[in-house]
Amino acid sequence: MSSSSADGSYELYNYNPSVAAAAIFVLLFIAVTACHVYQLARAHAWYFTCFILGGLFEVIGYIARAGAHNNTSNLSIFTIQTLFILLAPPLYAATLYMTLGRLIFYLDKEELSSVPTRWLTVIFVAGDIISFLIQGAGGAILTHTTTDPSALTTGQNVIIAGLVIQLIFFTVFVLVATAFHYRIHRIPSSKSISSCIATDGWFHATWETTLLALYFASAMILVRSVYRLVEYASAGTTGSDGYLGRHELFAYVFDALPMLLGMVVMAVWHPSRVLLLNRKEGNDVQMSKIYLG
Repeated sequence: MSSSSADGSYELYNYNPSVAAAAIFVLLFIAVTACHVYQLARAHAWYFTCFILGGLFEVIGYIARAGAHNNTSNLSIFTIQTLFILLAPPLYAATLYMTLGRLIFYLDKEELSSVPTRWLTVIFVAGDIISFLIQGAGGAILTHTTTDPSALTTGQNVIIAGLVIQLIFFTVFVLVATAFHYRIHRIPSSKSISSCIATDGWFHATWETTLLALYFASAMILVRSVYRLVEYASAGTTGSDGYLGRHELFAYVFDALPMLLGMVVMAVWHPSRVLLLNRKEGNDVQMSKIYLG
C-alpha cells in the first residue's frame, strides 16, 4: 500500500523491498507450481487449473516485488506486485471448493453434505468470484491512488469488503467440510472404510489424507486473509502506516509462507492420487456432469 510521508507526498512502500526474500519465494513458487502442472497433466486434474494460476500469480507478484528493490517509486511495478499477490488466494480457494465436491461424490455419501453436492461447488465458487472481483477492484483503486487520501481510503475499504466476503464463504466451507468428515465417520460408506488413515496410515493417499490436506490449505488461506484484513483495516487514511504495513517481514510470514506451504501440502497429498482411482472405476463421466473442472 502507499503511504503519506512527512511532507504530505505519498510513498508506495514504507521500506525498501528485499530482493533476496522476493527471489527466494519466486524460485520456491516456480518449483511447487511446476509440480502441480506435472500432476495436472499426469492425472488430467483440470479442476486444479485455478490452483496453478494462483501459483503463477505468486511468481509474477514476487518477481515484481524483487523489481521494486531500490525502485520504490515505480507505480507499474507496485501495481503488479500488489494485484497479483492479493488475488492469488481466491484462485487457490476455487480449487479447494471443487475438490471437496468431488471427494464427497467419490465417497458415495452425498446425503451427508450440509450443502447439496450439486450446488456446493457452484455456491462457493460464485462467492469466490465475487470476492476476487471486489478485491481486484479495490486493488486497482488503491494502486492508482497515490495523492488522494479519500480515494485511498475507498480502495482500502473495497479490499476489506472483498476479504470479509472471502472469509465468510471460506469459514462456511470449512464448517461444511468438517461436518461431512464427522458424519462419514459415524455413517461410513464402503469406500471410506476400505481406505482411510486408520487402515492405510498417514503417507498412503486416502480420502482422509486428501481431506486433511484440504483443511491445511484452507487454514493457510484463512491465516493469510485475516492478516491482510488486519493490515488494511489498521492502515487508516494514510496508507500502510499501520504496524503490519511498516514491516515487510509480516508479509512473508503471514502471506507468502502460508500460501507456499498450502501449495506444498496439496502437492504431496494431491487429490488426484485418490480421485484418479474413481475415474478408473468408470465414474468420471458422471462426475464431470455434476462438478466444474
